[in-house]
Amino acid sequence: MKVLVVNCGSSSIKYQVVDMTDESVLAVGLVDRVGIPGTTLEHKPEGKDKVLIKKDLPDHTAGMKLVLEVLINEEYGILKSMDEIGAVGHRVVHGGEEFAASVVIDDRVKKVIKDCFDIAPLHNPPNLMGIEACQELMPNVKHVAVFDTAFHQSMDAANFLYALPYEVYEKFRVRRYGFHGTSHFYVSHRAAEMLGKPYEQCKIITLHLGNGASMAAIKDGKVIDTSMGFTPLEGLVMGTRSGDIDPAIVFFLMEKLNLSASEANNYFNKKSGMLGLSGVSNDLRDILEAAPSGNERAQIALDVYYNRVKGYIGNYIAKLNGCDCLVFTAGVGENGIDVRENVCKDLEYLGIKMDVEKNKVRGKEVDVATDDSRVRIFIIPTNEELVIARDTLNLAK
Repeated sequence: MKVLVVNCGSSSIKYQVVDMTDESVLAVGLVDRVGIPGTTLEHKPEGKDKVLIKKDLPDHTAGMKLVLEVLINEEYGILKSMDEIGAVGHRVVHGGEEFAASVVIDDRVKKVIKDCFDIAPLHNPPNLMGIEACQELMPNVKHVAVFDTAFHQSMDAANFLYALPYEVYEKFRVRRYGFHGTSHFYVSHRAAEMLGKPYEQCKIITLHLGNGASMAAIKDGKVIDTSMGFTPLEGLVMGTRSGDIDPAIVFFLMEKLNLSASEANNYFNKKSGMLGLSGVSNDLRDILEAAPSGNERAQIALDVYYNRVKGYIGNYIAKLNGCDCLVFTAGVGENGIDVRENVCKDLEYLGIKMDVEKNKVRGKEVDVATDDSRVRIFIIPTNEELVIARDTLNLAK
């Protein structure tokens, strides 16, 4: 079976076609600026040159229609007809408490996705638009929703509840959900294979470090804790997100800066983090370049970043009662040589010892711990699309 994997953003559509007989990727692509003048579709079929199409598209339905046309194009397509697609897997950011696993999409599933608009306003609306566009164009195949939040639903109340009046949980489901679940799921399973142990017997800490970043503590095959919370704002310092702060700061700055609720939300989500601290960029590569040249704010931003990650490692080792491995993944985790080294620096007491020479690698699956390190340190490139494709195949069967 061939599976189409779709990930819709507010103005974008990412897609892959995966042949599940051998899990090979037949094509990848991106439609950018959907509904905005200057729309482009970048299509890369396996073994062929990249194709760039410029065509303004009013909405996601028009975007998906163009994607399907490209996939069966005689010159650069990879399908003879759309009948070769056996199922479609959709990335959906938020599934609330309803879903602890991927599901075949029906009206009830779409209602839950819509009910989560309030707590995932940037992601769930375009996710649902993409689902409905694909269903309209491909009504005769199964469509599967794979939720970023699902993997973290194994957390118990001690780790998902906030110390707020219980009624806000009962009425509004205010709790910690966690995100990047498909990534944490994939790399933690690969880590167990690299350890040579059953997944259900491992203690794993996964570090998904990108412009958005989160960590997870996984014990006996279940997520014990994760750093993102009710929204992706909680937890680590990120590109433009503040991560953990004293909540009173929100009210203080709303008054001092005369911010509305939506302006405050924008301030902490898009103007804070590494960008706000450094004044240089939201991109760690730029900050790493600026710090050695004497930019003090860039260096302070890096120190804050490293300290936050270290703090979560210590927290999670305590909750796991030990640790078999750390797993670095995502753009920064897979490629940030200096970041990995500084995160693991001075953690020898916890049994974490990095071989700095082995660590000089980017984007490869490798163990960079010293031979005598009690905790292994893995770099594992994530593959969220493969997780979506596998779940879609299993449910379509």
